[in-house]
Amino acid sequence: MQCLIRETSNQRQVWGELLVLKTVIHNNVSSPFAAEAYACLEGTKLGMSLGVHSIKLMGDSKIIIRKCQTTLTDKSVIGAIIRDIQNKKVCFQEILFQHIHRSGNSQAHRLAKDTLEKGENSYLMGEELSRHIFASERRRPRAPD
Repeated sequence: MQCLIRETSNQRQVWGELLVLKTVIHNNVSSPFAAEAYACLEGTKLGMSLGVHSIKLMGDSKIIIRKCQTTLTDKSVIGAIIRDIQNKKVCFQEILFQHIHRSGNSQAHRLAKDTLEKGENSYLMGEELSRHIFASERRRPRAPD
């Protein structure tokens, strides 16, 4: 998941740049869907801890994004995680959940891979985040001309 913070610019509402990337290692997660749901939950908690009023959470699991967008009770295996996310929606003036392709989620995936290799949680913002994004873009294979 990636978290974007809403900013106001010249009386126009514009979504800001990527503000923060955070990874948390969860042990004994039952499925990839549960891992994505936990990532979404961590994104909402992060937005709350930053004290922002509007956030945009982007992820590459259409199913999880759809479940987060709805207000219906989810009765699946990950229903409790989805309910936690839905209960936290009231903490924001605006919260959007958006699906992006995995290729567009490369910074988050790179950070997750680095976190698993190191075996510790990570939290990047500001200059550290900029360095991570720059390094991720340099690692990305270029299309032939």
